[in-house]
This record gives sequence, structure tokens and C-alpha cells, in this order.
Amino acid sequence: MSEDQEAQEDELLALASIYDEEEFHRAKSAQGGEIQLCLELPPSFKLIVDGNKQTEYDISFLPPLVLNFELPADYPSSSSPVYTLSSKWLSRDQMTSLCKRLDGLWEENQGCVVLFTWIQFLKEEAFAFLDVKSPLEVVKGGNAPVEWKRSEAGVKRAGSLTGENDKLEPLLELDPRAVLVVDPRTDILPQLLDFDEAQRQKVFDAKAFCCGICFMEKLGSGCLCFKECQHVYCKTCMTEYFQIQIRDGNVQCLNCPEPKCTSLATPSQVKLLVGEELFARYDRLLLQSSLDLMADVVYCPRQSCCQAVMVEPDTTMGICPACQYAFCTLCKRGYHGLSHCKVTADELRGLRDEYISASAEGKKFMEQRFGKRVIQRAVEESFSRDWLNENCKGCPRCGTNIQKVDGCNKMTCTSCKQYFCWLCLGQLTRVNPYSHFNNPSSPCFNQLFQGVDIEEDDAFWSDEED
Repeated sequence: MSEDQEAQEDELLALASIYDEEEFHRAKSAQGGEIQLCLELPPSFKLIVDGNKQTEYDISFLPPLVLNFELPADYPSSSSPVYTLSSKWLSRDQMTSLCKRLDGLWEENQGCVVLFTWIQFLKEEAFAFLDVKSPLEVVKGGNAPVEWKRSEAGVKRAGSLTGENDKLEPLLELDPRAVLVVDPRTDILPQLLDFDEAQRQKVFDAKAFCCGICFMEKLGSGCLCFKECQHVYCKTCMTEYFQIQIRDGNVQCLNCPEPKCTSLATPSQVKLLVGEELFARYDRLLLQSSLDLMADVVYCPRQSCCQAVMVEPDTTMGICPACQYAFCTLCKRGYHGLSHCKVTADELRGLRDEYISASAEGKKFMEQRFGKRVIQRAVEESFSRDWLNENCKGCPRCGTNIQKVDGCNKMTCTSCKQYFCWLCLGQLTRVNPYSHFNNPSSPCFNQLFQGVDIEEDDAFWSDEED
């Protein structure tokens, strides 16, 4: 084995021992491999969209730079490693600058292995070298993102590398070894956020946390973290809690158990814990509760349908998209155009209280909806009903309202001629109606004249005896 081959083998073995399998992959068919380099972001690093700081995202991880390399037979004595550098978020002029810096490091260390030096530079110095600072700007949507444009800072960096510090033009010629791994017409923001989320979860899974419910210490992979408040509880406790709430229909209450904390679990977190059947119930109830809060959504009144229906503003007609039933959104009966809503006897009884307690605008709306005559009748009937309830009792046989003006507690219905007791409303026999008041086992024993002035009623009693 030559000295170059021995140096190459030692270098590859050293890289394999320093970096794990996710960072360093050694090629099987040649002396080379792939190194994925996650750059170390400074604390509180942010992304902004289209220069708008109101659309700002905290980010801890960016997709890695990928260095693919192959070692020539005369490396490191004569030749540099053959490589490509690729990224999802750096522009090609920025990567061209990095490639030229890697070439410069090789020239400074020619004759020595250089891969570790390259890796350390890319991991620890690339941000400062490219003058990448927080907030990093991206453009959302179809046009080329800002990272793909040649910024003034990038041009100055290119000029300094080509000996043209006093010029912004011509631009640095792009290096073919600088490879973009994403279509410049795509929206890069979701990819950056998804990668950051995945890496955060990976770090979370490896940490240990103490559950605030069962007080057992578990790895993050067995815990649930509420995104808004960052409170952590074990999945076992949260699964039981979520299941109980969903079965009881409290889908709006899947919040953090911490006292006074209002953070809610995301649907994806709920689905992960409760299974398909309960999640389907949760999803349905959540949608229904959301629709109930929308003023322009009503439900088809047909019991066999109950489909959500969107209603146009300033109209009382709803047309169900499922069964095509046209109905009035106020009374839920078939659509009746400009005619007043019909009121059933049961609804009429409650109409008076609603009308009396309504505001002037509410009273006007009810008069337009039901008609002023209907409202007036409801009010009159309601007052009559209140008076009857306070002053009359119903015959136990036919239900006719009976008012007691005077006399004893033995009553006679004017409609069906039934005798009954005014106190207990029990029916009395026609042969001896007063036995009800003379029987010691009767609830009204000796109460024939309860509440009656006996002196004034003597004449009445004599008439009844005759």
C-alpha cells in the first residue's frame, strides 16, 4: 500500500470514528463518501418572509450542507479531493464562495489530509464567512427566494475572492461544484420549517423529563410537549386524559393540565395518542363546534340529513347541498318567502317572554318575522295564562280551569259536573262527596273549610245539606 493510500485509509477511518452514521457515509465502491454538515445556528435565530418582520419564525436548525467527495489516487501528496457542495437554502454564489475557500484551504495544506479541516470550516465558520445573520430572509411562493438571488454582501464576498474589492460587477462566475438540491421556483419556507421541526423533535426525544401528573421520569420519546407553553407530560397520562374528554364530548378542552394554562393539543398530537376511532369522533365534534360558532352556517332541519349549509348574507333562505331542501333559517320550516313564520301553540307560549325582554330592535325584528298581530296575541294569551295559573286549578277529570270564589273545598266542575277536592284535586263520589273530608285516613280530613270564613259560609252549607 502506497503512502497516499495509507493516508487516505487513516483519514476515512478517523472520520468514521468522529462522526456518526447520519453525518458520514463512506462509499463502498471508491475512496470517498458523503458528509452532512448541520451548521450551528446562534441563539434566537429567525426567518422572515418577504422582508416582513411580522411574519417571523424562530428556528434552531437549517438543512445540512452536503459535501460529496472522492479521493484521487495521488491524494494528498499531489491532488485535491474531487467534491461537490450542495444545499437547500444557500444560493449558488454563496456556495461558489465556499468552494473557493475550500480550494484555498487545500492550497494552504497541500500534501496533508484536508477533509477534517474542510469540515471544521463549514461547520464553524461558514456563517461568518458568508455574513449570514439573523433574520434570514426567504420569499414565500413561486418566485425565486432571496437566498437564490445574489445579494450585495454575496457580490462583495465574490469580489474579495477575485481581487475586485472596489467593484460590485462582474459577478463571480458560478462554480459547477455548487449544486442546488431544490427547484428555485418552489416555496422553500415549508421545507425549512419542516426540517427544523423534525430536528427539534429528535433532540426532545433524547432528553429526560419528569411528568407533572404521575411524577415519573421518562424520555421525551414517551412524552407529549404542548407547543405553546412547552409543558411536558408523559403520553400514558395524556392518553387517558384525552380519551375521557373526547368520550364526554369536551373536544375544546384538550388543554394543558397545568393550572391556569390554556395551551391546546394539536390535532396531530391527539391522533397520535387516542387511536383512529376516538380521533374520528374528536374530528367530527371539533368541526361541528367550529361550524356552530360561524354566523353564516346553519344545519339542514331534516332529521335524516342535518348537513351544514352556508347562508348568504341578508337572506333567510337556506338550500341544503345534500338533499336540496329549501328552508327558512329562522323557523326551520319550508321556505315561505316574504310570509311570516308560523308559530305553533307551544312556541306561542314562550314568545311573550322573549318579546318583552327584547330590545327595541329585537322587538321590531320579531314583529317582522311573526307579524305584529301574532305577537300581540302571544302577549295577551301569556298574561291570561299567568292569571289562570295564579287563580285557577284544573278539573282532575276534564282539565277545565276552575276558579274558586267562595264556599267550602268541595268543588263542582262546570263542564263535566265532577265533584273534586280543591285542596288535593282528588275526585269525590257523587253519593257522599263529604266522606273525603270526614275520613281520618284522608289527606284532607277535617279540612272542608280550610281557608274559608265559616260564619259567612253557614248559608252555603245549609243549602248543600238540603
